[in-house]
Amino acid sequence: MSRIIIKICGIKTASAAAAVTEGGADLVGFVFAPSRRRISVTDAQALALTLSGIAKVGVFVNEKISRVNEIAHLCNLDYVQLSGDESAAYCRQVNRPVIKALQVGKVGFWDKITNYKVRYLLLDTFVPGSYGGTGKVFDWQIIEQVRSISDIPVFIAGGLKAENVALAMAKTDFQGVDVSGGVETAGEKDPAKILAFIQVVRKAERVRKNA
Repeated sequence: MSRIIIKICGIKTASAAAAVTEGGADLVGFVFAPSRRRISVTDAQALALTLSGIAKVGVFVNEKISRVNEIAHLCNLDYVQLSGDESAAYCRQVNRPVIKALQVGKVGFWDKITNYKVRYLLLDTFVPGSYGGTGKVFDWQIIEQVRSISDIPVFIAGGLKAENVALAMAKTDFQGVDVSGGVETAGEKDPAKILAFIQVVRKAERVRKNA
């Protein structure tokens, strides 16, 4: 297993952003879709100016392509994550590298795996009526099947936290992890949990490397 890319999503405050960067995560996620973790473009711009050495991801759900590209420009995003029903054709119109989120267990999931030509695939748990952020874990063994039919690097999301991410890394091989609710306390980002999550991932990497 190569170095795991760590994405901490749903960042809204300076203290959370500082924990993400100081802890050594690779990607910071700003949610622009309807969500309790949603951030305004103005606030995201301000936070983005304080960040260095980390890539910025904007998360969108079924947004107009013109608006996605506008926000990507305004916030100087490095990646755009599409977590809705966006088509492969839609993805090609995005002016940034795309992370396409797909819901494991949703109708059409396997067809979509081979349909998209994006930078990363992000696998999340299917919960009817939701486009992610549910905190539900899916069967990680399915990642091997995904990788057998697609050479696009895979992120996993859904219910990850410091207490289980090392187990996920031990069970299967993927390129990145995406966490939001798993580093929160009472619905708000917890800097201590952010740091603990990152430390567990890096420790698990060293264990694998030395095994």
